[in-house]
Amino acid sequence: MALTHLSRSALLRRSFLLIAALPIISWSRPVLSQPATSLDDCALRRITTLPGSHKFASDYIETLATDPSVDDPNTLFALTADLSNDVPPPNRALYISRSTDGGANWSELARIDPRYFDASIGEGIRNGLAVSPGATSFVLTTQRGAFQVILQPNTYQPLIRNIPGPSVPISPPKIPIAKKPGDAVRANAALITADGNHLFLGYGYFDLDPKLFLYRNSGTPSEPTWTEQAELTGLPTDLDILSMQFDDPANPDPTFLYVGTGDQVYLLQLHAHRWSLVEGVGPDSAIHGMSVTGGLHLAACWGVYNPTGPGTVRRVLNPSFLIHRSSDEAGNNVRAYSIDVDPANLNREVISALTGVYTSTDRGETWRRLNDLPDEEFRTARFTSNGDVLVSGIAGTYLVHPFSETCSPRLIPRDK
Repeated sequence: MALTHLSRSALLRRSFLLIAALPIISWSRPVLSQPATSLDDCALRRITTLPGSHKFASDYIETLATDPSVDDPNTLFALTADLSNDVPPPNRALYISRSTDGGANWSELARIDPRYFDASIGEGIRNGLAVSPGATSFVLTTQRGAFQVILQPNTYQPLIRNIPGPSVPISPPKIPIAKKPGDAVRANAALITADGNHLFLGYGYFDLDPKLFLYRNSGTPSEPTWTEQAELTGLPTDLDILSMQFDDPANPDPTFLYVGTGDQVYLLQLHAHRWSLVEGVGPDSAIHGMSVTGGLHLAACWGVYNPTGPGTVRRVLNPSFLIHRSSDEAGNNVRAYSIDVDPANLNREVISALTGVYTSTDRGETWRRLNDLPDEEFRTARFTSNGDVLVSGIAGTYLVHPFSETCSPRLIPRDK
C-alpha cells in the first residue's frame, strides 16, 4: 500500500484560509422520480418540499446523509438551515428531513431551535449530520458542539442531548476565535459505523488545533447514548477536519478511516492506530468531500482526484471545467465541494462546485457542466437509483437528468 507514515513533528506547518462564500443565512405524498422519456421530462425540477420559510438559502441542503444499515440510494436525510435575516431570530432553525424517493419529496422529521446553534459565527456553513441505524436518532454538529437528536412520536420537536466534547482552553488559542474559555469547541465531521456501535466526531474551527474523538454506544440501538471512548491523537496536521469516510461503509468493523482536512487526506488504521498520508494530493488542498465507491474519489480545493490504487489518488489535469460561462473561461482548478459515483455505473460521476455542477461519463477523466442550472455555487450532489442526480446549493435544490438517453449535459456554444 503506497502510504507514507508521518509524525506530527515531521510535518511542516502551513497556514490555510478556507474561503466560505456562503452567506449566513410537511409531510408530502411521495412520488417516485421517473426516468426522462421525452424532452419535456428534461426540464429542471426544483424541489420545494423542504421545511422552513423558503426564504433565501433555506432550501439549500447543507449536508446529505444516509442510514448506514440500509442499502437504498433513494432514502436520504438532509440538514437545512433557515437562517435568513428576513426570518425573526426566534424562528430561525435547523431542520432534519427525510426523502424516500431520491430527493423528489421531503418530510420534516425534526426542528432544532437556536439554543443548539450560533448563526452569528458561521452556522449554516459546515454543519455535520450522521444517522444511527434505523434513523430514529441522529448526530448533529454545530458551532456549539455535537448533539444527539432523538425523534419523538407525533411531533417535530425532538429530544436533544449534548454529546460531551472539548472546550475552549483558558490559555489563548493559536489564533483569535469568536469564543471564550469554557465554550464548546465547534464540532464538524460526524460518522457512525454500520452497526451503530461507534461514532467518530471531529472538532475544531480555524483554531489550528483539530481533534478527533471516538465514542461508543452505551445505550440501545433505538436510543443510543454516546460515551467518549478515546481521543484519537496524532492527526498529522493543524488544519480543520472537513470530511470523513470509512474504507468500507457497510462494514460494522471498518479497517480504515479516511480523514479529509484543510490541507491533505490522511488514513487512520483503526486497529493499529497509525496515521498515514494518502499520496497524490497537492499541497493546501482542502478536502471538502469524498466518495469510496469504486475507490477513493476526492472533491478538493482546487481540483478533483481519482483513485489510482490502494491509498493513492491522481488529480484530474486534462479536463477544462467551464468556470466562467459568461466568458467561456475554462481550467482544471475547479473548487469542488462534493463528489458522488453512480454505484450502478462506475463510469458516471458528478461533482458540485463553486461554479456549478459537472458530470463525467468516463470515470472522471473528462467533465461537462450542467448549464441549465442557475449560475450559483452548489454544495451537494447525489445519485438516485435511476441515474438522476439531486443537487443543492444557494439557488435551491433540484433533480436533474444528465445521464438519460433523452437528456444530456450540454455546454452552451457562444460566438467569439
